[in-house]
Amino acid sequence: MSIFQTLPAATLRDQLRQMLAVLEEERQALAGLDVDALMGAANDKNSLCGSLEDCAGAVLDDECRGMLEAARRLNEVNRQVRNLVAANVTARLNALTGTPQLYRAGPQYAYMGTRG
Repeated sequence: MSIFQTLPAATLRDQLRQMLAVLEEERQALAGLDVDALMGAANDKNSLCGSLEDCAGAVLDDECRGMLEAARRLNEVNRQVRNLVAANVTARLNALTGTPQLYRAGPQYAYMGTRG
């Protein structure tokens, strides 16, 4: 019997519920632009990912599959919101300084990147 099968399904469900709660906290932190809460959520997600990694290969029931899919969707939405916030900050900084984007690769960089 593998270690994955000895792990109670309730433990996996609890960890997935915790992940869903952390992803919701992250969404709230993004909405409020609360950097401290964002960092806390990032740390919590990281530690939960480590715990969930121990469950890799476990047989998932329908409830766990549903929570896993919900967590994937929430994480993707949060990632898109983070990217939008970062793009907005970049645009505002560029407008304030009157300079173009610092990270945009110009033609000379694009050309150099294609040379091998």
